[in-house]
Amino acid sequence: MFLFAAIKVAREYERGVIFRLGRLLPEPKGPGLFLLIPVIDRMVKVDLRTITLNVPPQEVITKDNVPVRVNAVAYFRIVEPKNAIVQIENFMVATSQISQTTLRSVLGQHMLDELLSERDKINAILQTIIDEATSPWGVKVSIVEVKDVEIPAGMQRAMARQAEAERERRAKIIA
Repeated sequence: MFLFAAIKVAREYERGVIFRLGRLLPEPKGPGLFLLIPVIDRMVKVDLRTITLNVPPQEVITKDNVPVRVNAVAYFRIVEPKNAIVQIENFMVATSQISQTTLRSVLGQHMLDELLSERDKINAILQTIIDEATSPWGVKVSIVEVKDVEIPAGMQRAMARQAEAERERRAKIIA
């Protein structure tokens, strides 16, 4: 029974960060089968696969003072299992929090028109900033995408009226 507690298996996409008497061992274990010393060793498994993080909807005020509600998604993975366990208490929560705050601050620096028309550029800015912030934790953010931008109904009606007036103006010029 004691021997079974000492045998651990890490799948191809997992690594085991080992603490021996509370001290971090130099290299994570895995993939495969390995032995731990019961009571002395403690293992924390880390999944190396890409994780999809839905960033909760954020209320943002754009540079031109338009309130919008924005959803985003971030894709990241652990590249340094030791850092993900030792440098930060909970890398999932921390990555989510940094994604939310970065989303609000970056989108707040852009006009509504830019937000709607230059998503690729904004996504690249978000990805770079979030990746730099999470890098010390062993987290690599590969993609950040703004999924949805919700504009208040009153603003949508005003934009529709403006577009209609623009079309009428062009029609008068042509006629």
